[in-house]
Amino acid sequence: MQLQKPALSQEQKLKMNPQLYQSIQLMALPVQDLKLRIQEELEANPALQVLEDPSTVSLEEVAPEEDTEGYDYYNAYSDNSFTSGGGYDEEASDAKRGFMEGALSRPESLHDHLLWQLRLQPISRDAFTVGEFLIWNLDENGFHHEAPEQVVPQELREHMPAMFELIRAFEPPGTCVFDYRESLLVQARIADSAPPLVVELLENHVDKLEKLKPADIARKLKRDESEVLEALEFIRDLTPFPGRSYSNETPTYVTPDLLIRRQEGQFVIVLNDEEIPVLGVDPFFQEMRDGEREVRRFVSTRVRDARWFINSIHQRNQTMLKVARAILDFQRDFFLRGPKYLLPLTLRDIAADVGVHEATVSRISNGKYMETDWGIYELKHFFSNSITGAGSSGSRYSKEGVKAMIREILAAESGDQHLSDQKISELLSKRGINLARRTVAKYRKELAIHSSYDR
Repeated sequence: MQLQKPALSQEQKLKMNPQLYQSIQLMALPVQDLKLRIQEELEANPALQVLEDPSTVSLEEVAPEEDTEGYDYYNAYSDNSFTSGGGYDEEASDAKRGFMEGALSRPESLHDHLLWQLRLQPISRDAFTVGEFLIWNLDENGFHHEAPEQVVPQELREHMPAMFELIRAFEPPGTCVFDYRESLLVQARIADSAPPLVVELLENHVDKLEKLKPADIARKLKRDESEVLEALEFIRDLTPFPGRSYSNETPTYVTPDLLIRRQEGQFVIVLNDEEIPVLGVDPFFQEMRDGEREVRRFVSTRVRDARWFINSIHQRNQTMLKVARAILDFQRDFFLRGPKYLLPLTLRDIAADVGVHEATVSRISNGKYMETDWGIYELKHFFSNSITGAGSSGSRYSKEGVKAMIREILAAESGDQHLSDQKISELLSKRGINLARRTVAKYRKELAIHSSYDR
């Protein structure tokens, strides 16, 4: 029989209050996300107000005041393709039409382009319907998103083979397939100039094309090496993902959180606070001392939250500046001489220098960008392990610095003499950097650079 007795135990726990959680959240936000977070807080807390917003400029500040008396607003906003004398100005009309078409247009998607070609075909209504089902089922690469049998009704599937053949011949050729291998094969069969060996290589030996040399492929197929080289040159001109040329994805623009400039021989760190409004506490709330108990409690809570929010933003900015100064001290050669002089650096090095936890440095570095004389880099780019060990106590060459050297060596290639990974390893060894051929190949692939054979 078990006996239950009261016992005392002592333990330490870290409880995170809402204010601390908010501070940690703000620490991790880049400048664009911080603007959105500030807007949400302004809508939620009436005690918070914007004192100044540098990102908002009034028209009076931009344009000088002009005398608007006697200004013809009708002519300014009416159709200027007609002259005041009643005549028709063809040049002005064309200019306006071009402007309107440019202002209202959008990039043509892969589906739009294929559907436009489908409407020009002399086919039956049922076949056209099947073609629409197949086109809308394509992903951004031009491949089937779902199995065609799942999107085409049973009673219309007899038209599928003919529509496959028709759509695959549209521009860009090679869409309406399952994968890149089938796309390459379709493109080769459509092209009139394809060498005879191309189809055989794509059908039966596509896995060997990247691994084996042309001489080895020719020996296995018992064909002349010149035929293999001609076929490989043709395959290189094909497009494995034809739909990507019509991608509608909008580019992502980066707003730097920090700027480092060299002025009169000294580095200057500038915090990009022009994107962040200056916040303050509404004086009206601070003066509301009288009233019912519930009103006073509401006012006191909102004012306290507003002050905490402002202090959290200030703490974020100050921590970011401290981290940037520490990075500048450790990576001075990078800022002076360029990317290939990036030294090994860890979060622990910066955390010890700034006097914060490594997790805080990680939050500050992730998603934040710094504009330098050598380009815009994410803060975490400056943290790179040594090629022979981790930390600044290891080799004086960082992984990112060596990758920059490899890029520089390959950019200096001359003519048809493409450097192999072994040759690059030997050139790095002359600079005092001992890297195995496999490591060079790994770094080259991370740089998205093809092998010497593919180049």
